[in-house]
Amino acid sequence: MKNQTPDMNLPNTPSTPNSFLTIGIVVGEMSGDTLGVGLMREIKKHYPHAHFVGIGGDKMIAEGFHSLFPMERLAVMGIVDVLKRLPELLGIRKKLRKLFLTYPPNVFIGIDAPDFNLNLESALHAGGVKTVHYVSPSVWAWRQGRIKKIAKAVDLMLTLLPFEARFYEKHDVPVRFVGHPLADCIPLEKAEKTARLSYGYAENQRLIAVLPGSRSSEIKYMAPVFIEAIKWCLQHQPDLEFIIPAANAARKIQLLQLMNDETQSLPIRIVEGQAHEVMAASDAVLVASGTATLEAMLLKKPMVVAYRWHAFTHAIISRMIKTAHISLPNLLAGKELVPELIQDQVTAERLGATLLNVMTAENEQILLEEFSAIHHVLRRDGDCLAAEAVLKLIGKL
Repeated sequence: MKNQTPDMNLPNTPSTPNSFLTIGIVVGEMSGDTLGVGLMREIKKHYPHAHFVGIGGDKMIAEGFHSLFPMERLAVMGIVDVLKRLPELLGIRKKLRKLFLTYPPNVFIGIDAPDFNLNLESALHAGGVKTVHYVSPSVWAWRQGRIKKIAKAVDLMLTLLPFEARFYEKHDVPVRFVGHPLADCIPLEKAEKTARLSYGYAENQRLIAVLPGSRSSEIKYMAPVFIEAIKWCLQHQPDLEFIIPAANAARKIQLLQLMNDETQSLPIRIVEGQAHEVMAASDAVLVASGTATLEAMLLKKPMVVAYRWHAFTHAIISRMIKTAHISLPNLLAGKELVPELIQDQVTAERLGATLLNVMTAENEQILLEEFSAIHHVLRRDGDCLAAEAVLKLIGKL
């Protein structure tokens, strides 16, 4: 992949003119790539020749980011999967730490991936590098003791959600609520179902978007049971159609390998990318908990949220959770707007029955009103606010 060879040199030497900026960024998954590219574009409006280096995804690379390692190497889920890749992850972090301490950037920004980024930020902050963490870890939900580590590791926390900012203010951590960029780019009005015409479906065809996750490990745990849930739904409502937007080419191959002769004959279509378009075209969404639930909410779609992972990981984390909900729509509302199924609850029958149950006109109207109110709160021109906060932190605005 372009720009992903580990060339451990930075152009930000003492001879670099002050009008140039070098900004270190590390993202660990696709949602971070989206935030990163928006941040880059806004910073370049002020500093067109700014140099961005670290770990980024395809969108950031296309914008001129110099990625030293493939972003995919950081996209792991759960304790067991992290342990399997721990030597590699520690090696990558060590190289980045050495690079950024030897050639300090004007600022380092860790976007999400807290278990990787916070340790890196801590080392860089101790070495005199200004540090920003963009996207709060779920410290308000579990492992609240991490707030002390965060306070020592970052000069500024940028949060996407309002209740997160209140938590940091309570603990005297410098914070800025910037809203969510997705809320800026998605219209306030409900997406028209006519979008499905581009996929060859009739306007009155009932279409369900199925999103089992963007990581390889999520596909491993979520996709098989999602496919079984599709089969259950078709047994009860044979006129349904299903479309799965694979996060990238690798995830599409992984999904296709899960399809057997029986499932290949079912009305299931797999496309590469296009998650936004697929959800906009759908009547409802079956989705793994994560950023996709926020996008489905902003598109005003009924949804069923599910999540499961390795049993050992669940046994540990479930004891630490401090919140009643896991999905962003419910967390933002402070109540259950959409059903959540977790771990042992994630069965084909429960997923299928719950999915069919949310597809009613009455439920759609209730969600439209609730989701629209949250959309207004999150719509703040997040890319611009985040860039301004970063540049003010380092005295460049």
